Parts: sequence; structure tokens; C-alpha cells
Amino acid sequence: MFVHHRKAGSFSMSNAMLLLMLCKVSLRRKLQIFSTKMVNTSISDEERGIQDKESKEESILAMLGIIGTILNLAVIIFVYIYTTL
Repeated sequence: MFVHHRKAGSFSMSNAMLLLMLCKVSLRRKLQIFSTKMVNTSISDEERGIQDKESKEESILAMLGIIGTILNLAVIIFVYIYTTL
């Protein structure tokens, strides 16, 4: 009876090894397929230049917005002082 249990254990161990090998082969195939589908997402020098230009434009527009807000506030204060005198 003990020998039968040992054979069954050995049989299930070989099945487990076979399953692991099949999983390994399947995973390797999926990785090879996935690696061929991957796209190079590095940014070229031209795209980097465009992004730098857009970033500079955005910072200039933000600065102009802040200056405009301060000038509007100054005008409001000036008009308030002028009308109350």
C-alpha cells in the first residue's frame, strides 16, 4: 500500500513538472509575441524640440495672465480710490 502511494506521488510529481514545462514554454511564446508588438516610444529630437517650444509658450502665456491680473487689480483699486474722493 505504501509503494502504491509512492508511485502515485511520483506520478503526480511528473505531472507537475510537465505542467511547469508547458507553462514555461507558453510564457516564453507569449513574451516573444509581446516583444515583437512593442512600439519604440522614445522621443525624437524633433518632438523634444516641439515640446520644449510648447512648454516655453505655455510659461509665457501664464506669465502674461498673471501680469494681466495684477494690472486689472491695480485699475480696480485706482478706480475705487478715484470714485471715492
